[in-house]
Amino acid sequence: MSRLDRLKMRTVEPKHLQQFNELLRYVFQVTNNELQQVGWEDREIALAKLPVLQQADVLGWFDGEKLISQLAVYPFRVNIFGEIFEMGGLTGVGTYPEYANMGLMYKLMKQALEDMRQRKQTISYLFPYSFPFYRRRGWEIISDKMTFEVRDVQLPKQKKVSGYVDRLPIDHQDIRTVYNRFSSLQHAAMIRNELAWDEYWRWDLDELTAAVYYDISQNPQGYLLYWISKDVLHFKEMVYLNQEARNGLWNFVSAHFSMVSRVVGNVYTDEPLAFWLDDGDIKETISPYYMARIVDAKQFISQYPFRAIGIDTRLKIQLDDPMAEWNKGTFSLHVSAEGKGELSQSEGHPEAVLDIQTLTTMLLSYKRPTYLAMIGRLKTDKKVVEQLENIIERDTPYFSDYF
Repeated sequence: MSRLDRLKMRTVEPKHLQQFNELLRYVFQVTNNELQQVGWEDREIALAKLPVLQQADVLGWFDGEKLISQLAVYPFRVNIFGEIFEMGGLTGVGTYPEYANMGLMYKLMKQALEDMRQRKQTISYLFPYSFPFYRRRGWEIISDKMTFEVRDVQLPKQKKVSGYVDRLPIDHQDIRTVYNRFSSLQHAAMIRNELAWDEYWRWDLDELTAAVYYDISQNPQGYLLYWISKDVLHFKEMVYLNQEARNGLWNFVSAHFSMVSRVVGNVYTDEPLAFWLDDGDIKETISPYYMARIVDAKQFISQYPFRAIGIDTRLKIQLDDPMAEWNKGTFSLHVSAEGKGELSQSEGHPEAVLDIQTLTTMLLSYKRPTYLAMIGRLKTDKKVVEQLENIIERDTPYFSDYF
């Protein structure tokens, strides 16, 4: 019997937790630098991630009773233009090197996609440790992370606000209250369940503190999660529901003028901080953050909220997918005057040709049809591009979670 014949794919259960984490510990030794870039400065990062196997759908290859390749899919939800989608969060991906180049991960991912399809998880997100690897399997970039650095003398002047800021523990309920309201309004954001919150806090420092802004009626309207180390104030995330809360939180940050020399952190929107500051001569770096892929194009389109433009739109498209056979072929896309979409199998000459990666980033509005056509990712004519521009909402994806 060959080595490949000995291998069996099956569910990874809670009793395999030690093996699951040993495999991750080994694999993450290779990607420790990436983890440190995602995490925090000057802290020891535990290489073993401890996902909750009872809540995740975990698949693995076993050589006898030895777990040698694995991936996990978390049951998450995301807001796409105001519509809540079931999302499969792919994580915990790894294979021991002596079992590499056997097609094991390809088969695991293919099975995971079939399982997500059955569970109606029509879209999947992941944090990429290799963009080319995941692009070849149908995922594409859908969000950015902007890193900034502001010197103390560049902090904004105090702005008059009617509310106030309280410093609170990070587990305070008002933080969840603000985020829940924020994510219900923010395109592409995670709708955090308990598992998502656990993952959100997983890599955080004990010194992490919350500053919550309350309006004149004592309602929470925003928060800043931060810590101070070696004269530097670090942002984890600033969330605000209105400009008053934003001003109030920055007033709080500016009040540290005599205590810190710099403020550094991350922003997950498309608004450069430099324009908002009086002194915009700051350091800002934009880098791609999360990737996503549509799992089942027909299911996704049936739920996707197209822009209602008052007339029907009909297009014939040819779609390709490197892993999911059900997404391959020629399809008829019908979007009603009210913005309701339907994708059905069709025949004949397509008016547009694209792959699942391009369809994903286009429908999430990370890249627009005009740009995708210009770079050759969307093969079509000007008329179809204009039709797609008209029916796809325009908003920048926001995603600040990490799993």
